[in-house]
Amino acid sequence: MTDKSITCKDCNSDFVFTVGEQEFYKEKGFENDPQRCPGCRKAKKQQRNNRGGGYGQNYATGNRNF
Repeated sequence: MTDKSITCKDCNSDFVFTVGEQEFYKEKGFENDPQRCPGCRKAKKQQRNNRGGGYGQNYATGNRNF
């Protein structure tokens, strides 16, 4: 394995997918290379977390939304 240069699908910047990261992905069973740079992945994850958790329950009030 060698480091791979990948272009982020969100910001179009190039980032390096290192051998260590590739080994981690393989160990976790991920079959695809990342499509977003670390910064965009972090922003996407934070955006998901800010939506309130989902799963039919409002965790702030404890009320179910069914």
